[in-house]
Amino acid sequence: MPSTVIISQPQPMTEAQNTQHWTSGICDCWDDVPECCFAFWCCPCFACKTSKKYGEHLCLPLLYLFGVCVPAITMSMRVSMRQRYGIRGSMCNDCVCSTFCTGCVWCQMSREIRRRSVPIVLISANRT
Repeated sequence: MPSTVIISQPQPMTEAQNTQHWTSGICDCWDDVPECCFAFWCCPCFACKTSKKYGEHLCLPLLYLFGVCVPAITMSMRVSMRQRYGIRGSMCNDCVCSTFCTGCVWCQMSREIRRRSVPIVLISANRT
């Protein structure tokens, strides 16, 4: 008598991906303390890591070191992220946050990338 094997995998639980708001606030550093500590102690390195995770050039944030206006790069990444994920906001708010809370903005963007990207896992089951 042939036997039938049924394999049922639990589906990953994810947050709503189509929200029109940031999934975390600008000062929600308690959501990921190690990451925020990294951003506090070495913001240029953290910004490079976040930029690469987002799909931009790794060295984009290093333009800070060559005298380019600091908030401009942070602001452009924040605006790009808002457009990609459909997050409501204004350029004025992006400018203020990027100017006065640069490290917090990079932390918020890193959390957003992590929460909005859902890994795809393929599992193969073979009979033995």
